Amino acid sequence: MSEIAAVTEQARIAARMAAPGAAKPELVLKSSEFRKGREAGWRELERLVQRVERRGVRSLSLDDLQQLPILYRAALSSLSVARSIALDRNLLLYLENLALRAYFAVYATRANPVEGLRDFFVRDLPEAVRAARWHILIAATALMVGIAAGFILTVHDEAWFSSLMPADLAAGRGPASTAAELRARELFAPWPGAAAAFGVFANVLFSHNTLIGLMCFGLGLAAGIPTLMLTVYQGLSLGAFIALHFDRSLTIACLGWLSIHGTTELGALILLAAGGLVIADKILFPGRYARLQNLALHGRQAAQMAVGAILMLFVAGILEGGVRQLVASTPARFAVGLGMAALWLVYFSCCGRSVRQ
Repeated sequence: MSEIAAVTEQARIAARMAAPGAAKPELVLKSSEFRKGREAGWRELERLVQRVERRGVRSLSLDDLQQLPILYRAALSSLSVARSIALDRNLLLYLENLALRAYFAVYATRANPVEGLRDFFVRDLPEAVRAARWHILIAATALMVGIAAGFILTVHDEAWFSSLMPADLAAGRGPASTAAELRARELFAPWPGAAAAFGVFANVLFSHNTLIGLMCFGLGLAAGIPTLMLTVYQGLSLGAFIALHFDRSLTIACLGWLSIHGTTELGALILLAAGGLVIADKILFPGRYARLQNLALHGRQAAQMAVGAILMLFVAGILEGGVRQLVASTPARFAVGLGMAALWLVYFSCCGRSVRQ
């Protein structure tokens, strides 16, 4: 009997719902209710997409790059829900258009390599260097500490020169070298010719400097300590080299000889060391992200610095391999070296400082 009563009660409820004027359950969600809590995300996604369409994806900040795929997936989810509950046509069209534009912003590749190179040199590289200014300061300090230590040690005892300067870089120089020998064989040696200067010597210098620089960069994965140690060591050898000439009253001639390529070469080595410190920083202090995730997010900055530094080493190799001996005047050498330093400082400090929309 209880089962019959239950069926009868269900029949009465169904009859009341089917009667004219009876209240029916609301099955279709209103557009205004659907927008609540979602429209802010759509507007933010539209703002990011407009920036990408106007200036490219590289115009986005790191936080914007992190938010773009998240907002894109949320818009796709909203579009799927909107289709399933049959909201108004205008909202569906808006979400479909936004999702399509966001797809190209997230997944589209750069079609013009010339534009990519232009953006890299005009904006990406200088911005990456400026963002790493504290890492650059630390790397430059480590180099200067090494130079000072190498200079002091060698000035007091020239036997340190052989310990601090690798034999292949010493090239026969040492405590037994006289001032006349250093002037004739090194500082004011005759130009060896274009083939030897630019084809052989410059290539050897570029390969050696690039190897050392990439070691500084890559060792950033080991918490940055080996990067700093190698940077200090590079300073030790340079300080010992300057001290050897200082003891023979050739300091000005030596600094002019070094400056013509040294401002570019040392700047590149500092950038590579700073890139390694950026990697170390993101591993040691990941913030709210996992270490590998944080490294992936910021690794692009370090890689851009490394690419720019290697190009600087190529320029330094040309200057050291051929131009240095072509310019036989110490004041002219200082002019070239300081001019290159000013050029790099202006480039990295000012280039790409456009107002973001």
